[in-house]
Amino acid sequence: MTAKKIFFLPFFLILCTLAFCQQSGNKNAAKQEAHYVKIETDFGTMVVQLFNETPRHRDNFLKLVGEGFYDDLLFHRVIRGFMIQGGDPTSKNARPGVPLGAGNLGYTVAAEFNPELIHRKGALAAARQGDNVNPSKASSASQFYIVQGNVWDERGLQMIEQRFGRKLTDKQRQIYSTIGGAPHLDGDYTVFGQVVEGLDVIDKIAAVQCGVGDRPIKDIKMKISVVKSN
Repeated sequence: MTAKKIFFLPFFLILCTLAFCQQSGNKNAAKQEAHYVKIETDFGTMVVQLFNETPRHRDNFLKLVGEGFYDDLLFHRVIRGFMIQGGDPTSKNARPGVPLGAGNLGYTVAAEFNPELIHRKGALAAARQGDNVNPSKASSASQFYIVQGNVWDERGLQMIEQRFGRKLTDKQRQIYSTIGGAPHLDGDYTVFGQVVEGLDVIDKIAAVQCGVGDRPIKDIKMKISVVKSN
C-alpha cells in the first residue's frame, strides 16, 4: 500500500502540473496581443486587424509595414464587385499605363488556411501565383488584396458548393448572404486580416475607372502604418 501511495502522489502531481500548464497556455493565447494597421489613401483610411491565427503572414506583413515598404505603392488592380489589390514593389513611381502585378520580393510565405477565416467583405488576404506553378498555394510576400465581393442569395451559394465541392456552414451562409464577400476563394488564398474600420473606402476605390490589366486610370497610392497593439 505504501509503495502504491508513493507512486500515485507524484503521478497525480504531474497530471495537475500538465493541466495547469495547459490552462495557462490557453489563457496566454487568449491574451495574445492584437495587431492593427492603418491603410491611408486619398479615398479615406481603413483600419485592419491582423489575425494571430496566421502568424507567418502577420509577422511578415508587420515587418514590411515597419520598414515603410508599402508607402507610395499603388492599388494596381481593382475589380468592382470583387477586390482591390496592391503591394507590387514595381508599382512605386510606375509610369501610367504600364502593366503591374508581376513584382515580388524573391520569397513566398507558406499558406495558412483556416476555415474560420473567410473571404467576407473587408477580408485582407495574400495574393499568389496560380496553382499550375504554385501547387502549395504559397503566398506572395508583399502583394495583398482586400475583398469587396457581393451579397449572395441561396442559389448562388449552392452553386459555389457544387462547383468547388465544399459545404458552407450556417455561419458562413449568414455572412455571405448579408455582409457579402467572395466565398469561391476560401481555402485557396490565405486570409490574414479584416478591415474593422473604413469598409466604405473599399467601395469608393472599387468604383474608380480602370484601364488595361484592371489598373486604375488615376493612381491610388497607399501608406500603411501600425496603429496600435493591446
